[in-house]
Amino acid sequence: MAEPCSKPALRYFTLAFAVTAGGLILSLVLGWSIFGTVAGMLNVLFITTVLSVLEISLSFDNAIVNANKLREMTAVWQRRFLTWGILIAVFGMRIIFPLAVVCIAAKIGPWAAVELAWAHPDRYAEIMDGARVPISAFGGTFLLMVALSYFFDPEKTVHWLPGVERMMCRMSGAKLLVVTIVIGVITLVSNLFDPVTGRAFLQSAIWGLLTFLLVDVLGHYLDAQKAGRAIGQAGLGAFLYLEVLDASFSFDGVIGAFALTQNLFIIAIGLGIGAMYVRSMTVMLVEKGTLNEYRYLENGAFWSILVLAVVMFLHVEFHVPEAVTGLIGAALIGASFVASLRDRKLHG
Repeated sequence: MAEPCSKPALRYFTLAFAVTAGGLILSLVLGWSIFGTVAGMLNVLFITTVLSVLEISLSFDNAIVNANKLREMTAVWQRRFLTWGILIAVFGMRIIFPLAVVCIAAKIGPWAAVELAWAHPDRYAEIMDGARVPISAFGGTFLLMVALSYFFDPEKTVHWLPGVERMMCRMSGAKLLVVTIVIGVITLVSNLFDPVTGRAFLQSAIWGLLTFLLVDVLGHYLDAQKAGRAIGQAGLGAFLYLEVLDASFSFDGVIGAFALTQNLFIIAIGLGIGAMYVRSMTVMLVEKGTLNEYRYLENGAFWSILVLAVVMFLHVEFHVPEAVTGLIGAALIGASFVASLRDRKLHG
């Protein structure tokens, strides 16, 4: 095992700090262009800051899962994920994805969607809110598969909540158990809504399930290849998995951001800043070997993912404040961190 990096923790966040400074300056410029007043500038600055903090709190578990997967990738694919991947995360999910949703829902072109976002942000937000059902169903199902696949893994040996986690681990020998559970859950949830909403929820949830299975099968196939070009292919499988995972995490933040502002550009700046901190945390967790030192941290992250999946299902009918979701996730990860510290004291 490689020795943990001795670089100071703050050094990992140099790029994130630079992006934060640039983003906050840009938000001031945007605020002046929209309102033409100092009060308007400060209001946009405040919203941008809140969005950044919410994105970081919602995505800390994402950083832990990313770090866990990155440990299995080659150095080349690690660099590709931390460069290409972050570009896809910031520009793809925070800008292109909301525009694509509006293009499809309103049946307009990309440039018309940009003009709509700038000139009629209320209408833009209304269209995004109308896409809440399929987005929540897809993202929630994918995250549910991610969490349950972790807990029902027969090779899992570290159990933070032994009563529950050991039981799930013992049951993991049953083939297709996780898929069966998820199909049962999404079928039950879809029946709680009116027929139109239920049908839209179930269709999107099935696509979320199929996406996870396709990425998982592709990853296993590429991992089974042994030499030469196949090593690069194996990295590709993990790369695709992480990109879809990041997208699923981002759905909740992008939709929830419209509760604070209808302006797509303010949302993009705020969430983009938050995404850079997630990248920095991921690099730090990998290089400093934090997951090896704190053995229950990963467990806490996956419990947090399970909670986020449930919250996304609830978003179909109810608004769960992003601050509440972030606090629950932070509490679970914090509790697993404390348990890890106790374990280190007991076992050295």
